[in-house]
Amino acid sequence: MKTKSVISLSTGLEDAEKVAVAFLVAVGSAEGERPTLMFLTKEAVRLAVSDVARGTACEGCPPLEDLMRRYSEARGEFLVCPICFDAKHLDKGDLVSNAELGGSVPMWGWIGDEPANTFSY
Repeated sequence: MKTKSVISLSTGLEDAEKVAVAFLVAVGSAEGERPTLMFLTKEAVRLAVSDVARGTACEGCPPLEDLMRRYSEARGEFLVCPICFDAKHLDKGDLVSNAELGGSVPMWGWIGDEPANTFSY
């Protein structure tokens, strides 16, 4: 089995370029058939809500919708901080299909005892 990857993202669309970079790293990992988890905190939790991750971060950047689709098709997963999510009064029913609420304990459970590549944005 290939090494797992965890990409931690705390920034939302207020810094679309950082979001695009995090997604490019996550998509590369997932499309490389590595088990891949994006741990979303702070403003990034909004990205796991349907129809939020839209737009193009910069000239030459792929649209966020395409990155979301590719990540999902490559079986990438989102773990969304429930404290951050609830603090923003978001609706759990609006989460994209490959997202679930969970904090650091489920993240560590997903990683397990094997090594993991980690990235933080």
